Amino acid sequence: MIRARILAVTAAALTVGLAACSPGGSSADGPGSVIQDPPANSAPAESTESGTPAETTAPAVGSTTARPDQQPDNGLCKAPDLQLSFGKGGAAAGTAYRPLIFTNTSGHRCVIQGFPGVSYVGGNDGHQVGAAASRVDEKGPPITLEPGEQASAVIGYVAVENYEPENCRPEPVRGLRIYPPQETASMYIEFDYAETGCTNDKVHQLSVQTMKPGRGDR
Repeated sequence: MIRARILAVTAAALTVGLAACSPGGSSADGPGSVIQDPPANSAPAESTESGTPAETTAPAVGSTTARPDQQPDNGLCKAPDLQLSFGKGGAAAGTAYRPLIFTNTSGHRCVIQGFPGVSYVGGNDGHQVGAAASRVDEKGPPITLEPGEQASAVIGYVAVENYEPENCRPEPVRGLRIYPPQETASMYIEFDYAETGCTNDKVHQLSVQTMKPGRGDR
């Protein structure tokens, strides 16, 4: 009788131990997941008002969770809150202009203001190609984005054919590394067309305008 009780207790303990070690299910990135940024081995584009962020490695894909009544980081839009896309553009005087759209995919409102950091990305290692985008005009006012709302910044792409090859030192580029305004975590958006940048960082090849409400289609 005593042996039977000991065996019953042992069996119960094993059952609890196995339940504690069993998988709890898989997780998936919810709204606001950071777009996977390719590895970087060069200095990132400037995104803050004070200077270039110190980090050079890409952030891992992930998501943040916050209650709707919370305003993380003083309400500023962070990389995990946003999704990137391109809008419709145009061209003039050897430069193509295309809006970069930021959509608030989080569950809370956030504020975005100023200039995003923008630079070309090339190679399988995701290195920066040439100089980062220069800022055009003055910083705009704060923009409050409710969930699902959009703001945009127009990016100017100078045709590298405007420069002598020996000065430009052209290289194919895959997309853009983006730092949302006042943010140190980067995002990445791939081009859906062939593009070339200049590896000479003295060459002016990109420009960026301040954030404005809406999609910014031209």
